[in-house]
Parts: sequence; structure tokens; C-alpha cells
Amino acid sequence: MPGTDPAEAMRIILGELPELPHLAELPARGAGADLTGRTAGLLVDLPVEATPTGWRFAGRPGRDLSRARSLLATDLDVLEETAAGYRGPLKIQVCGPWTLAATIELARSQEAALADPGAVADLTASLAEGVAAHVGEARKRVPGAQVLLQLDEPALPVVLAASVPTASGLNRLPAPEPADAEARLSAVIQAAGAFAIVHCCAPSVPFGMIGAVGAEAVSFDLGLLRREEEDGLAEAAESGLGILAGAVPATSLGTAERGTGQLPGPGETARRVVELWRRMGWPGAPGAGPAEVAGQVVLTPACGLAGASPGYARAALAHCREAARLLPELIEEG
Repeated sequence: MPGTDPAEAMRIILGELPELPHLAELPARGAGADLTGRTAGLLVDLPVEATPTGWRFAGRPGRDLSRARSLLATDLDVLEETAAGYRGPLKIQVCGPWTLAATIELARSQEAALADPGAVADLTASLAEGVAAHVGEARKRVPGAQVLLQLDEPALPVVLAASVPTASGLNRLPAPEPADAEARLSAVIQAAGAFAIVHCCAPSVPFGMIGAVGAEAVSFDLGLLRREEEDGLAEAAESGLGILAGAVPATSLGTAERGTGQLPGPGETARRVVELWRRMGWPGAPGAGPAEVAGQVVLTPACGLAGASPGYARAALAHCREAARLLPELIEEG
């Protein structure tokens, strides 16, 4: 979300998404509130520190790590206060292991941790332990909530394609072995013990791998989905994987604080999703009818809203809610 006030962000989220709210993330607060730094604060016995270019492993805990943990603790305090009495699904988000490995540098070099399989193994084990504790903390703060864990993996496709550059930029880091790639992601999911969503707002989402590692849903940017990738998405839907379709732009080119920006009508957004399902042959979990297919799909912004204006962010969330309400009827019409 945009802005720096977690209480205001949570009020907006709970107001616009009363059936599926999420813990607010506010990267505008700086180092420690960003995707990598926020999750690095959860690591157990693997301290990190901020650098001019990002984050790296450190010899001992320091001020940067303390700040990241303090920001997250504040957000959880705000969640506990604003969501008091809430019962239902509640989503929390962390950086996934492969994106974390691609964005944290080794302590004694400028190479990403991805360059060292041993470091990746240590990072994954540490992350799994930290994420399990984070899920437990969220459950304690909002006892009536069913916690959903979203693993943000925007770098997953480039990791798998051996496209992450070395520190010099002259070469690319090798891709992990397919079995290792799945095992690391699966380890975090299994340790969390929560309904797991893998979010990848990048081209070439590996739908098959995400289904194979124990995730229960996949989240992606609908605008980046190529026609040749639709078969993979259809197979994921047929297997029963929940589908979080990023059908609403994350930012607006002409945003006004009124929140209108470039958003189409909710019906147009819903029809875009229905048209995709029509092209794919109406995939859904085994035995699913139109109502069940609609229940398997969640409409979301294409990616995070941190780069949007506050007005547009609020409007985008409301737009997702309104478009989703139209989905069952439009699917029924076929």
C-alpha cells in the first residue's frame, strides 16, 4: 500500500476488502519496510544489514535489522487493534526463498546468495523457521482469522531461467536443479502450516512447479499472461489450485486523488477474466460447476499498490471487490 501510516492503510483494507483483508505493507517507510528487508527481519540466526544497493548477510545483528523488526512489530500491533473481533481469511505476505536468495548478498562478496547452494540451504531453513513463527504471531493477534500465507516470488522465473546477473553483470548465475528449486519452496510452505499462495507478478509464471510444491493457490499478473501460457494456467485450475488473477492495474497513468484514474468499469474487468476462462475451456476443480469455478477465482490488483496514489489504491481495492461480485453471474451466462 502507499503511504507511511499503517493504521490508515489497515482501515482502508478492512473497509474495502471485508471478506479477504491482508496485513498492510508500506515500503515508502524505507529500508526494512521493503520486500526483501521486511522478510529478512524474520530470518532466524541469519542477521542482515542494509547497503547502498540492497541487503546482505552480516556478522551480527545491527540497527538495520532492528528497524525492520520494529516496523513489522508495529504493523502487527496495528493489525491486532484494527482487526479485533475479525473472523475469516486474513492474508499475510513474505518474500519467497528464491527471490530472497536473488536479492540478499553474501557477507563477503557482492554476489547474491543464489550463487552459493550452501547459503541458499541455510537461508531456506532460517526462513522456514521464521515464517512459521510469523504465521503463529498473526494467529495470536487475530484469533478468529484463518491465516493465508502469500510467498512473493517475482524473481522466480529469472532464477529458474538462469537469468540473474552476477555481481559484475558480465555473466548469469546458474539455475538451481529442478528438484532443489521445488524442495526449497516446498520447505517454507510446509513449515508455515497455513494455506499457501505463491505470488509471481512477472512473465513466465511456472504454474506447474507452483502446483507441485504444495501451494494451494497461485497469484499472477493477468496482463503478462501470454496465450501460450494459458494451457499451464488451465492445468493448474483443473488440479484445484486457487487462482488469484491480477486483473486490475497496480498504478494509474492519470491518477487523481478522487481515485478514478484509468480503471475500467467493474463489469469490463470481470468479463476479461470470463473471456480467459472461455478460451481455456472453463477449467476448474474436478466436478466444479459455474458457481464453483467462480469461487475458485479471486480478483486482485496485478501487483502491489505501493506506487499508486492513496486514492487510486482505495479505488483499485473497491474495484476488485465489485468486479468479483459480478463474476458468478457472468460465468453462469457463459
